[in-house]
Amino acid sequence: MRVNVMVGGPQEQIPVEMVRQHQDETWIGVDHGATLLLDWGIKPVAAIGDFDSTAPAEFARLKERLADIETYPPAKDFTDTQLGIMTAIKKFQPDQIIIWGATGARLDQELANLYLPMQERFRPYLSRIQLVDRYNIVRYFLPGTYSIYRRPDFDYLAFVSLTPVRGLTLPDEKYPLVNWSSTIPFSWSSNRFTSSVNHFSFDAGVVAVIWSRD
Repeated sequence: MRVNVMVGGPQEQIPVEMVRQHQDETWIGVDHGATLLLDWGIKPVAAIGDFDSTAPAEFARLKERLADIETYPPAKDFTDTQLGIMTAIKKFQPDQIIIWGATGARLDQELANLYLPMQERFRPYLSRIQLVDRYNIVRYFLPGTYSIYRRPDFDYLAFVSLTPVRGLTLPDEKYPLVNWSSTIPFSWSSNRFTSSVNHFSFDAGVVAVIWSRD
């Protein structure tokens, strides 16, 4: 089962055409993300957050349309995005979690969302989580050997070590790499696919793979 979590980030960063391709799936709205979903004709199964980015009239609309709304004070132990992912896991134990609207604008919030799967409570779901915006798709990988697939219109490929990494090998990308290791985070950016399927492997650490477009 796939659960989509719509965060209330900058609307211009959200690929609405891609969102609509998943409109019949399960959605959770986070703060203003719940309003965006209703605007796009999608009724989330739940809405959660402090709703400090939601206008009073918008919140009244949410209360009229949705049966499951959880509100939190702005001063709390978790970010709204964390609450949305925790809700997805608690209610559905999904095979895949897609996070939308979590990038752009404030860099601190973008970094918090990018590193969210590294946190202990989310680590068991790390390989099931993706971040999607208009220009990027981010997936997370634990050590192993993988096949990755070219996506239409996403021309660039990056491999980002989020922890110390050992043995990263890119055997058939445009810019290959052999048995690379590092003790610091590093981004091998602007690589490219050489066919519809490429491969990579590494022996230790956590690597984010990013499909990107201009």
